[in-house]
Amino acid sequence: MELKELINIAEQQRNNAKKIRIRCCSAAGCISSDSPAVKKGLENAVKAAGLEDSIEVASVGCMKFCGRGPLVQIDPIGTIYEQVKPEDTASIVAALNDQEAEVTATVGDENHPFFSHQKTIVLENSGHIDPQKIEEYIAAGGYQQLYRVIYEKTPEAVIDEITRSGLRGRGGAGYPTGLKWATVAKMDSQQKYVICNADEGDPGAFMDRAVLESDPHKVLEGMAIAAYAIGANAGYIYIRAEYPLAIDRLQKAIKQAKKLGILGSQIFDSAFDFKIEIRVGAGAYVCGEETALIASIEGKRGNPRPRPPYPAQSGLWGYPTLINNVESFANIAPIVREGAEWYSSIGTEKSKGTKVFALTGKVKNTGLIEVPMGTTLREIVYEMGGGIPDGGVVKAVQTGGPSGGCIPASEIDTPVDYENLRKLGTIVGSGGIIVIDNQTNMVDVAKFYMEFSEQESCGKCVPCRAGTVQMHELLTKIFDRKATLADLDKLEALCRMVKDMSLCGLGQTAPNPVLSTLRFFREEYLELIGDNQELRFNPTIVSKHLSGVSHR
Repeated sequence: MELKELINIAEQQRNNAKKIRIRCCSAAGCISSDSPAVKKGLENAVKAAGLEDSIEVASVGCMKFCGRGPLVQIDPIGTIYEQVKPEDTASIVAALNDQEAEVTATVGDENHPFFSHQKTIVLENSGHIDPQKIEEYIAAGGYQQLYRVIYEKTPEAVIDEITRSGLRGRGGAGYPTGLKWATVAKMDSQQKYVICNADEGDPGAFMDRAVLESDPHKVLEGMAIAAYAIGANAGYIYIRAEYPLAIDRLQKAIKQAKKLGILGSQIFDSAFDFKIEIRVGAGAYVCGEETALIASIEGKRGNPRPRPPYPAQSGLWGYPTLINNVESFANIAPIVREGAEWYSSIGTEKSKGTKVFALTGKVKNTGLIEVPMGTTLREIVYEMGGGIPDGGVVKAVQTGGPSGGCIPASEIDTPVDYENLRKLGTIVGSGGIIVIDNQTNMVDVAKFYMEFSEQESCGKCVPCRAGTVQMHELLTKIFDRKATLADLDKLEALCRMVKDMSLCGLGQTAPNPVLSTLRFFREEYLELIGDNQELRFNPTIVSKHLSGVSHR
């Protein structure tokens, strides 16, 4: 395939477009709310009205406002309908034919702050194209950057572009993407691999799933560009079995790309070969850690191993391996298309670009958002999220999943980026933001995350295997009002030990929810120990423990 053939496919797709396009969300969240029946109802209504020549009903990916699904939007009018039911479809189509027709569905607002505050790069195609049709991705400019890279850029030039963009890995640690690529590229090996880490497992997180369901070709293109840059000819997507829709759409996307000569051997009639396979994981949270993920692909138990050597040096089957997550790869084609300077102009000095977040919890507007790095929590929670329902009060915001921490409402003006969240004892993580109201006990929150870490520990190292169990038991003892101040001291000591001595990131970050709640909500721990005589009759001890609120 040549560039002109890509352009011809894009032009043909645009020429075949009908006057009106009804976009119906077909991502997992809306499917669970019966969007397939909504789409069928729209198709039947169009057919019954004899409007098939002028109106197209299309299945598209996530339209972001998940809490209001199923969502339907009309192009080019722009009207959005929320929580659409099959019985609403006839009136929606009737309104396109008769402006005075009464629509039974709830009409949304495309200028709602939930949408207007977003800046989409990763999600630029999400909700606009049919993820199961490669022609629609190509019509949106897809795979042109891969062609440009192969025929117009050297591998070194591609790595330089990614480095200058300032992109950092979106899987949680925020390691500079260009530096990682450069490390793998300089390794002297005949065989190298590219792995996409799609093992998203944080409670409340669904960013990667939505990207794969909505725009799988964008991830494939990013992986192919990375493979060209580092000198790899094979790649794997490691995805958990709980994402059947994403797996299905990835499989279709790979098959379509191979059929057009965009993946496989002699891509775009060049000497560049790159084949991608899918590996389905059983859902172990620890397999999100790169060395455990590699072990799982190799058919072994998904346990982490000590580093160095790092996967960039010795990864899959001992060969140099590049591992990035879904969102990282989805940024690549836009960076190549628009340039490093464009991307680096977005965000903050040290945290460039945008970040996709799953906004959930006790907040009015839930769903998928993409905002520039440095956007404040206040803007996300109050303006985009609409605040707490029924006039409730924000108590905390939890970020980073089990590896993150809880930020108190007093810090709501914190810009969301790697540096600022780290100062507060939490992380950006893969991108979960959970809003907590003032009816929630923070000790219970810490206990929930510790139970998760305890269950997901692989058991390979003693600090994590035994430490998470002990920390969960102490948190339960505190929550049940059976603990003493000595137990609180023991809990903090355990947190430090597990953090410092665990083998991998799961154990090293497992104490974060506890440490952050102790730092900002220590009084809630003390209240639960308040019936203990030692606390009640010893003001010196009380003062000592309360003094830790500001500096621990």
